[in-house]
Amino acid sequence: VDEVVDKYIAALGGKEKLMSLKTIKMEGSMSTQGVDLTIVNTRSHMVGTRMDIEVMGTQNYQVANPTKGSSFWPVRGMDAPEEMPAEQFKSAVNQLDVQGALCNYKEKGTTVELVGKETVDGAETNKLKITYKNGVVINYFIDTKTNRLVKTAGTMNVNGQDMEVSTGYGDYKQNADGYWFAYSVTNMQGTITYEKISTNIPVDESIFK
Repeated sequence: VDEVVDKYIAALGGKEKLMSLKTIKMEGSMSTQGVDLTIVNTRSHMVGTRMDIEVMGTQNYQVANPTKGSSFWPVRGMDAPEEMPAEQFKSAVNQLDVQGALCNYKEKGTTVELVGKETVDGAETNKLKITYKNGVVINYFIDTKTNRLVKTAGTMNVNGQDMEVSTGYGDYKQNADGYWFAYSVTNMQGTITYEKISTNIPVDESIFK
């Protein structure tokens, strides 16, 4: 396990580099069912995460901090923010760690198991089962050649039903500060293409409340 994790961390620029990451702002867009969305994803390490989605003239968001998460979707007819369901919030809280689940995972109380090899889109990957301290389980698929994350998969509770949810990652590039990110992220809604990713910029913490 540690050999796979160490290579993965090295491919992202090394542990010291990752541990110097404090804030991320990702600006991108996606098209789903013929509708264009503008997406801004802002995260501050262990403080908060916020996704702003502009669609069809409406301003929507999903936000979480260590104690609470909420969503506001006027595009779906909501007229006030709603608190995140408990299971969704547990997953959102894990996103507060901008340095990633595998960086210093033992100190964080996270368990990582090497499950075996699996082919993802023609590439051989190492499949890691990650169990967070709060019980959330997610599988990482790391390309054996590039040592980069190409897919995550886990179970999510949607309207009382457990669903298998997976996300694909590609088009890795270094940003202006030398951090590596996947500039293409594909989920069940479609593919988000990030045009700009800024790191270690000042972030107003009130946006996470």
